[in-house]
Amino acid sequence: MIGAGIILLNRNNEVLLLLRDNKFDIPFPNMWDIPGGKVEDGEEPEFAVRREINEELGIANLGEINLFKIITSEKITDYIFWKRLDLNPDEIDLQEGQRIEYFNLERIGKSKLAFNYNEVLEEFYLKVMNKK
Repeated sequence: MIGAGIILLNRNNEVLLLLRDNKFDIPFPNMWDIPGGKVEDGEEPEFAVRREINEELGIANLGEINLFKIITSEKITDYIFWKRLDLNPDEIDLQEGQRIEYFNLERIGKSKLAFNYNEVLEEFYLKVMNKK
């Protein structure tokens, strides 16, 4: 399986996370996650993340995005992109998940995120944010 997600970072260096639906038939129900999803057959990961953001958050034009990392395991190859984008969670017409909120690094460290994204976000802050 191939996945694609995006770290959306606001001007306060907080990451927008989505609380997954609380459904027993999905992976990591009721857990915080970065926006994204499965790459469909024949689809490029960048296109997939743009499609998912449009489907989940109603954002049709992300503009330029950056590839942060490709994570490969025996079960999944996950493309993680990132972008600075100031969004107001109250103005987003959420189509998937229960709600969205911004998390700072401290709150990320105190939360158990879906798909082991704690490690990914901590690495992101270390590698990308320390360069800024």
